[in-house]
Amino acid sequence: MLPSARVAAKRVALAQVNPTVGDLAGNAAIVRRQAARARDAGASLVVFPELAVSGYPPRDFLDMPEFVERCRAAVDELARPGDWSRGISVAFGFPEAAPGLPPPGLHNAAALVDGGRLAAVGRKSLLPTYDVFDETRYFLPAPSATAADAAGIGLRVGLSICEDIWNDKRFWDRPRYARDPVAELTRAGAALILNLSASPYALGKPALRERMLSAAARSHGSPVLYVNQVGGNDSLVFDGGSMLIGADGRVLARAPLFEEALLVVDLDGGRPELLGGGGEPLPPAPAPGAGASAEGDAEEVFRALVLGVRDYVRKCGFRSAVVGLSGGIDSALTVCVAVAALGPGAVRGVAMPSRYSSGHSLEDARALAAGLGIPFQVVPIEPMHAAGLASLAAAFGHPAGDLTEQNLQARIRGQVLMALSNETGALLLSTGNKSELAVGYCTLYGDMAGGLAVIGDLPKTLVYRVSRAASRALGGAIPERTFTKPPSAELKPGQVDQDSLPPYDVLDDVLAAYIEERLPVDAIAARGHDPELVRRVVRMVNGSEYKRRQAAPVLKVSAKAFGEGRRLPIAHGWRP
Repeated sequence: MLPSARVAAKRVALAQVNPTVGDLAGNAAIVRRQAARARDAGASLVVFPELAVSGYPPRDFLDMPEFVERCRAAVDELARPGDWSRGISVAFGFPEAAPGLPPPGLHNAAALVDGGRLAAVGRKSLLPTYDVFDETRYFLPAPSATAADAAGIGLRVGLSICEDIWNDKRFWDRPRYARDPVAELTRAGAALILNLSASPYALGKPALRERMLSAAARSHGSPVLYVNQVGGNDSLVFDGGSMLIGADGRVLARAPLFEEALLVVDLDGGRPELLGGGGEPLPPAPAPGAGASAEGDAEEVFRALVLGVRDYVRKCGFRSAVVGLSGGIDSALTVCVAVAALGPGAVRGVAMPSRYSSGHSLEDARALAAGLGIPFQVVPIEPMHAAGLASLAAAFGHPAGDLTEQNLQARIRGQVLMALSNETGALLLSTGNKSELAVGYCTLYGDMAGGLAVIGDLPKTLVYRVSRAASRALGGAIPERTFTKPPSAELKPGQVDQDSLPPYDVLDDVLAAYIEERLPVDAIAARGHDPELVRRVVRMVNGSEYKRRQAAPVLKVSAKAFGEGRRLPIAHGWRP
């Protein structure tokens, strides 16, 4: 329970919305629509995510003065009196030109609108520069935190933004920053901490976030109203999971993961009302990590990928997708995600057998397409492959080498898929996984072709687990043989992946230790791996950065996704 009956009697709303970066009119319309719904549900305060007006992350749009000016115009319009905001306080995020400073002096700001006026502006104090964040590139830190009276709810609220609440000294062994903005807000008399957030998803992060927020509420003795963005923007997936936490650290109400929602609740946690983005009632959201297991993690990752694909396709202006189906596990998971995101009528599967393709590969691809109910076609590449080899032999003066012949097949397939993309207007989804991208076991302009690397942040061992979850969700669509046969690129007779790579359970453990945990070679070898194998894997990772820079954007589901959370120099002399 909250410490004050005066506080507990109030009703608030958490607007977990999905803004589109740069769609200022559309984002402002979301604020007006959801605020009116919140008021009609009895709320006196509604809170939106960080940078809700601009969408997050706006990246280098923030370097454009016109963009910042139009964001401010949208804020001014929202601050004017209107039927939608009558009788309710509204808090939302926006990029603010720093008063008295020339561009690009900006603050990551939170507006508090009351009774048709801009009552207060809070500014982000702590600017993250790790993982995917580069906020010091764009923003200036606020010298102090802002508490203000919210007339609609009759309380003094503390305006904090995302990272501001991630520095609680009682939760972290070594806090990232010297300041604690939440402590500043409680000293300024805030009875309720508002945290406007755009916190991207990573596996395990929803449960970590809840523990951290609960610790912050307890250590400061103040309730926390945390509102997180939901939806996909470029490579990032925002999972939502907004929540109201009492001063004792208990979660009083929560919104679901990976769904738009409006959560309306009394500040004592009584009488919650959970509405979907379209207004339909939603069931109570389970706790993040509730019944945590490998199976639960796999289902969570699958939902994240589905949301990321749906929004990437929609926000980029596409309506459909095309996927090359090899009969293997990677393409099976990719097409399952696409179907769950877009519907079977909007996804085309294409098999492209060569002289080296096994009969079961085509059978499994056909069975998968039938199980999903998607359009399916077979485009044999043998005539193009034979013609290409003949032309190259004439150009080289000798037959093409083994690697050249293998890559030629992959590039022909990439050409076929891109031609279908051009002809139909569908977005090509690439099917490579993180293990392959890490060590360069992929072909530039071949299997790397595409507009989005759906599973490019999933190690191969996780691909199998998430594929099980995907198959369950889609009625057992993936043939069982796809799970049990040895992985193979099928680019030469009898080929399997382990001809070139260590077993995937070994490879993925080495990659996790090096990429995620940043361990040196000796420490990785001490986990039971051959030191020379570790060095070989590390050399492959370090030497393949030039390929990864040319890969499609990778949907991020870990703390160190290639292209977003992990970048190496392309040319270097580092030898671990």
